[in-house]
Amino acid sequence: MKKFRIFIYCMFIFGSLISLVGHHSSQAEGKGGKVYFIPVEQEVERGLEAFLRRSLEDAKTQGASHVVFEVNTPGGLVQAAGNIAKLLRESDIPTTAYIKKDALSAGAYISLNAGQIVMAPGSRMGAAAVIDQEGNTADEKAVSAWLADMKSSAELHGRDPIYALAMADPDIDLPEYGAEKGKLLTLTANQALEVGYAEAIVKNRSELLEFLNLRDAEIVESEITISERIARLVTHPVIVPILLSLGSLGLILELYSPGFGIPGIIGLSSLFLFFFGHAIAGFAGWESFILLGAGIILILIEIFTPGFGIFGISGLIAMLISIVMSTGTTVVNSLLYIFIAFIITLAASALYIRVYGYKGFLRKIVLTDSERTELGYVSNETKHDLVGHIGQTVTPLRPSGIIDVGSERLDVVSEGGYIQQGKQVEIVKAVGSRIVVREIRHDKE
Repeated sequence: MKKFRIFIYCMFIFGSLISLVGHHSSQAEGKGGKVYFIPVEQEVERGLEAFLRRSLEDAKTQGASHVVFEVNTPGGLVQAAGNIAKLLRESDIPTTAYIKKDALSAGAYISLNAGQIVMAPGSRMGAAAVIDQEGNTADEKAVSAWLADMKSSAELHGRDPIYALAMADPDIDLPEYGAEKGKLLTLTANQALEVGYAEAIVKNRSELLEFLNLRDAEIVESEITISERIARLVTHPVIVPILLSLGSLGLILELYSPGFGIPGIIGLSSLFLFFFGHAIAGFAGWESFILLGAGIILILIEIFTPGFGIFGISGLIAMLISIVMSTGTTVVNSLLYIFIAFIITLAASALYIRVYGYKGFLRKIVLTDSERTELGYVSNETKHDLVGHIGQTVTPLRPSGIIDVGSERLDVVSEGGYIQQGKQVEIVKAVGSRIVVREIRHDKE
């Protein structure tokens, strides 16, 4: 019995030691670890999405214990925001959205999907109406889907969804927060803290790490690379149609110019930037480049070999599919970009030809010369000296036939009426091989 009591006593002491060690380890883990700081700046677009995906993968590989998204954005594309929000929700690493200044529109939606929200003094979040590319309120279907996303994001971490809905729906009336009916809600840092849309207000990173109980953590800055900066620029919805227009216009004008010069360089560079940027962003794969190359080859075959347009049409279709696959957006938006580029290219090409004429390499395989009368070329010699001569019909004129003029027989036509055989006629016009005659009538006075 005594031995049993001693055994129980030893086990109690052993368990207490294990608990103390575990508690000490958890405290050390809370104070240490590695924290990744990832900037979410400028507009939200597909290039930012690719950068955040790469940064989260790096953080996971490096064994980060926490990821902080430093948010300062006016918003951007709904599709990109949705994909970024999914990255945050599926992250195995705890996440915090630290709103340094603005988290508006898509920025507010992204922040709501982080594990927690911390704001800096003077920062704000909200004004999340969904807007189309023309700057107008989107259609009812898109608005309904966006409101549902805002609501589910708020509910994801137990927040009252009425404030998230008020950020996107002007019909919700919250006058106590400056969002009367007809206005979108934008929360200040203090208001967000009051309604539970922020866990804390901190002035800097040190205070943030203190709040996260990670004051001794190693800070890792996730920096955007040069290629990612290029990707963010060229995947912007305003830049995409510009690059496509410059690419197509440059190559078309190169066909109209002798040699290979500035238009061709600009065209190839623009297309290279478009596909390179979208490849870095993860939207253009090898299949896009294969289709692009096949399209170019088919068009060259159409140019240099006689055909019925099959190669040319197939090449254009392949290139269009390649561009649509690479833009990383909806088919409608991709076709809109292509349509804008087509209109600009068509108008500029017509203006160029009108002003400078055609001087391209296709002159070698396309017949452009013509034998015009003003240059001295005629198909038949015009016998102006016959006008006024009198002849006699050898055959009836219906309205064409044959007449005798002296010792010469001529193929002629009447002015339109029927003239019998053996009648006298006068030649009234001669243009090339066409000789026009008129019957001479001897009317009795």
